[in-house]
Amino acid sequence: MPQRRRLVSLGFLAMLAAACSPVVDQRGNLPDATKLAQIQPGVTTKEAVQQLLGTPSSVATFNDKTWYYISRRTSQTAFFDPKVLDQEVIVVAFDDGGVVRDVERHGLADGRQVDPSPRVTPSAGHELGILEQLIGNLGRFNTEGNAPRAFGRPGGPGSGGSPGRGY
Repeated sequence: MPQRRRLVSLGFLAMLAAACSPVVDQRGNLPDATKLAQIQPGVTTKEAVQQLLGTPSSVATFNDKTWYYISRRTSQTAFFDPKVLDQEVIVVAFDDGGVVRDVERHGLADGRQVDPSPRVTPSAGHELGILEQLIGNLGRFNTEGNAPRAFGRPGGPGSGGSPGRGY
């Protein structure tokens, strides 16, 4: 009996340890180094880049002259925030004629933390508090006699009935 209890305890501890093992997640598509070496600035066109590297992960916001190939590997243990293990961004810039102008490679060390601005855009009007909203709605409930008539209801527009008849 004590040996069975010991085996169950060891099995339970093994399950707990397995549940806490980190999960590694790979996202994005990082182009092969040999294919990347085939891209020559001033020679290779957009179509050739797409055939070699595939569709980019992202394209520049205001024009299509910059393509980004993004890859990121993270590790997450249980419910904790994921940790970035590796990140690589390949930037392919094109000129006005659609020919490669430049190819850059950026790693995890090149990344910067961007803090959002704490400023708030003001809106027109007055923002009501919860108490003002509750008190302001006290007299706004409709009674049956003065409720606005809706489409398809007796007396409403397009119903053929007249107001006040109720059919």
